[in-house]
Amino acid sequence: MLTNYVYKLRPNVSQFKKMDNWLDMLRSSYNWSLADRIAQYNQQFIQGDYCDLRTKAEACPITCFVSKNGATGEPWKNSKFDKDGKLKNPRRSAGDIQITALPELKKARPWFGEIDSTVMQQNVKRLDVAYKNFFEGRGFPTFKNRSNFTSFTFAVGMKIQGNKIYLPKLGWMRFHNSRQIPHGFTIKTATVRKRQNGWYVSVRIEDKSVPDYIPKSLNEVQSVIGCDLGLTKLIHLSDRHQIDNPRFATNKKTRCALKIRQRCVNRKKKGSKNRKKAAIRIGKLYNKITNKRQAYLWNAANKIVSRQVDAIGLENLNVAGMLKRCRVKVDEKTGRFLKNGQSRKKALNRSISDASWTELTSKIEYLAAKQGKVVIKVNPRNSSCECRNCGHIDKLNRDRERFICTQCGHIEHSDIGAAKTIRDRALSMVHGDSVKPEPRGSKRLKNCKEISARSLSKRVEPGNLSNQDIKAAMS
Repeated sequence: MLTNYVYKLRPNVSQFKKMDNWLDMLRSSYNWSLADRIAQYNQQFIQGDYCDLRTKAEACPITCFVSKNGATGEPWKNSKFDKDGKLKNPRRSAGDIQITALPELKKARPWFGEIDSTVMQQNVKRLDVAYKNFFEGRGFPTFKNRSNFTSFTFAVGMKIQGNKIYLPKLGWMRFHNSRQIPHGFTIKTATVRKRQNGWYVSVRIEDKSVPDYIPKSLNEVQSVIGCDLGLTKLIHLSDRHQIDNPRFATNKKTRCALKIRQRCVNRKKKGSKNRKKAAIRIGKLYNKITNKRQAYLWNAANKIVSRQVDAIGLENLNVAGMLKRCRVKVDEKTGRFLKNGQSRKKALNRSISDASWTELTSKIEYLAAKQGKVVIKVNPRNSSCECRNCGHIDKLNRDRERFICTQCGHIEHSDIGAAKTIRDRALSMVHGDSVKPEPRGSKRLKNCKEISARSLSKRVEPGNLSNQDIKAAMS
C-alpha cells in the first residue's frame, strides 16, 4: 500500500538558501532538456540533416548548435547483438539519454555538483511524465518559470528520526512531526515543495504487507446516492440534503482584501524590495484561501462518503471546457468584433474555479476507495431540465432553483431533482436492463396540482399556482 504524508519543514538559513539555489538550477536544467528535445525533433523530422533549409548546410557544431551529437542525438549508442542475433541494449529513450549525460553536465558546470544525483534524475523523469501526458491527449510541455517550478524530488537516502528528517546533501532538517508514520512503512520518495508560507515535504511511504483498498464490484451495489454539484449550494444530494458553498475566494470580504493588497503592489516601484514584500502578502492570502478550501472540501467529501450507501453517483463534468472563453463573433460587413457574452461569463468562471468541483470529485473518489465504495460517473446532460414525473425535457421547465414542468405541472427543487436523476442513471448503469429505475409517477408530490394543457413553447409562470402550494412542493 502506498500513501503520502505532508509535513512543514523548519530549515536553517543555509539550507533555505541552498534549496532556493537548487530550484533555480533545476529549472534551468529542465528548460534546457525540453529545448534540446524540441530542437532534435525539428532537425530529424522537419529539417532532416540540414541546419538551414534554404542553404541546405548540413548540421554540425560549427554551423548550428543543433547537431547529431547532442544530448538526444545517439539513441543507438552501446547497442549490441548477442549470439542469437537479438538486440542486447534496445533503442534508448530521450529521458535515458539525458540522464546518462548528467555527469558530463556536472563536469562542464561544476555548480550542478551541489545537487544530489537522484534529484537531477527525477528532474528529467519529470519531463518524461510531461511528454507522456501530452501523448495521452493533454497539452504540450511548457517551459517553466519561478511561479510554476517550485519542487524537487529525492529518490534514495532519506531518513526520519523523531522531528528531524535527513535529505541527501542538505543534511538533517527539523520539521513539524504532526503525523507519525505507521510502523512497518518505508520511505520511497520525498518531494520538497516551496510555498508562500515556507517549505513543505511530501513523504511517500509504502508497506507491501498492507493490501490496497479494494472497492466493491458493481454486482454488489444495491443502494446509490446521487450528487448534483452547484454554485448556490456546493452539493445537492438525492436524499434532499444540501451542503453550503462558502465561496472562500469570491465573497465580498476576500475580494476587497485582494483588491487592496494588489493595489499596494501596483503602487510600489518595479524591482524594489517593498514590491516583493507586497507580492508575498498576496501569496500568503491566496495560500490561506487554498487551505480553507481544502479543509472544507475534505469535510464535505467525508459527509457524502459516510452515508450508508454502496455507491456514489457523480456528474462527469468537463470543467476545463466550461471555463473556456466564448467564441469570437465578427461582423461580416464591417469586420468589427461583436459582443459574445464573455464579460458576463467571467464572473461565472470565477465562481466555478472557486467551487473546485474537480478537487471535490477526486477527494470523494479517494475516501470512497478507502471505505470500499464505488464511484459512478454519469452523463449529466439535461439532468436538471428533465421532469421526473413524465420525462418531458425542456429548458423552460427550470427557473433557477424552481422546477415546474410545462407539460404535467410537476413541481420540485430543480437541483435536488437533478440529484435524483443522477442516482437513477447510476442505478441503470449498475444493473443494466435487468433492473429498471423506480417509476416516475409512483411518488408524486401530494401538493402538486394538475395544470391544464398549455403550449409547450410557453413557460408556466409560478404565479399561476399559490405560493403555499409551491413552497410545500419544494420543501
